[in-house]
Amino acid sequence: MSFEISTTSEFESQAKALQKRYRSFKSDLKDLVLSLKENPFQGVELSPGIRKIRMAITSKGRGKSGGARVITYTIVTAEMEGRVYLMNVYDKSDFSAVELSVIKKIAKDL
Repeated sequence: MSFEISTTSEFESQAKALQKRYRSFKSDLKDLVLSLKENPFQGVELSPGIRKIRMAITSKGRGKSGGARVITYTIVTAEMEGRVYLMNVYDKSDFSAVELSVIKKIAKDL
């Protein structure tokens, strides 16, 4: 599989804020990116191409259920090729859910 991983500006600002709060966030995110390159279709599908992935924040010590949520948008260009956009990331303790309409609007702008 050959999937490229890209980020949106909104994702980068949200990730930067979480990185300041949790020391392990940067390495946890790197692990997720490596995992996404191998399996870009992980997580729960919210809408066609849009997925929500649970990500553990090691320094938080609560596992995936109390960690972060990463919203991705996958575009498949060939049978085993494509691009995965990291669109949104949030701490579950800050938000329990994100409006699907907001996510769809971000995906439409890509």
